[in-house]
Amino acid sequence: MNVAARWIVERQENDGCWGGIQPPAVYSVIALHLLGYDLQHPVMRAGLESLDRFAVWREDGSRMIEACQSPVWDTCLATIALADAGLAPDHPALVRAVDWMLDEEITRTGDWAVRRPGLPPGGWAFEFHNDNYPDIDDTAEVLLALRRVKHPDPARVEAAIARGARWTLGMQSRNGAWGAFDADNTSAFPNRLPFCDFGEVIDPPSADVTAHVVEMLAYEGMAQDPRARRGIEWLLAEQEPHGAWFGRWGVNHVYGTGSVLPALVAAGLPASHPAIRRAVDWLGSVQNEDGGWGEDLRSYHEKRWIGRGTSTASQTAWALIALLAAGERDSEPVRRGVAWLAETQREDGSWDEPHFTGTGFPWDFSINYHLYRQVFPLTALGRYVYGEPAPRKEG
Repeated sequence: MNVAARWIVERQENDGCWGGIQPPAVYSVIALHLLGYDLQHPVMRAGLESLDRFAVWREDGSRMIEACQSPVWDTCLATIALADAGLAPDHPALVRAVDWMLDEEITRTGDWAVRRPGLPPGGWAFEFHNDNYPDIDDTAEVLLALRRVKHPDPARVEAAIARGARWTLGMQSRNGAWGAFDADNTSAFPNRLPFCDFGEVIDPPSADVTAHVVEMLAYEGMAQDPRARRGIEWLLAEQEPHGAWFGRWGVNHVYGTGSVLPALVAAGLPASHPAIRRAVDWLGSVQNEDGGWGEDLRSYHEKRWIGRGTSTASQTAWALIALLAAGERDSEPVRRGVAWLAETQREDGSWDEPHFTGTGFPWDFSINYHLYRQVFPLTALGRYVYGEPAPRKEG
């Protein structure tokens, strides 16, 4: 037990939290208290104080505790959306966003080094403080965002991109794909532990993360790199019979397909490729009568809900991003989807979205990202108006 306690204490972040999110902080505080740590111990005091930063206070004086916060993810997606919407590459808001993201780079090793001991660090986490567990998904999207901005210190940006790309490539799993936090984290044994009844506790490669990495590599001029080609081959093999891809970190097949199609096209697959045509046909088949797209959380457990649900701004945008990448700009599904976004936009420029479209653990832990309903429609509409961003040439 002393070894377990030491392991927990060593992984406390500088802000007192664990893993940058509330659930492991709660479990860590409970575990240490049961092992004899009193509430005045510095580790316990810092842990309890960290929970206040997840508190959302209501007007009646009560409060709720958020499960997580996503500043890095939100910032890189917002940067991409603003660039897609026509903001100048050197706009002060984009430059400030890049400055902040550069400061958030994690340059020390974490638990990922157990499987990759010789790999130099260079990734980004999802949260404000989570240096032990940078994640591949955030790193790929941050690099895509950095490439969209004209920064006054390009050498600094290039160095960060080089470190991030090197670390991401080093985290590739044996099957050619990428998970979110680790490589080859596929053993089902942890799922058999009695207290692991709250959702996914392992991190196998997924289509959405692999797609974001492949897209990033394409924009780095590495689409023909053997490691990128292995990722593409894995994605093609993972396409489901109906034409979609499973979405691990977003709901669900609309998210997976919205991630994969832009990656495959950026990597050089023609729009006429059979896998792309099957995905386009599937998206057309699940479009709602109102012109939007939606997918219910129940699709994780019930096949009849795959691609089915109330239209939402973020899911409609994911479908449009995929269709636009596949060359379907002038198609009827795209016209209807764009019209739905235009018609449902609020007077203040935002979209409403009460539905949960983000995923922590499929079915067990869902996330309502408040920026998803803004950044993804902006990206989709920007690409509809201004066209697709162009990957770098091989070199």
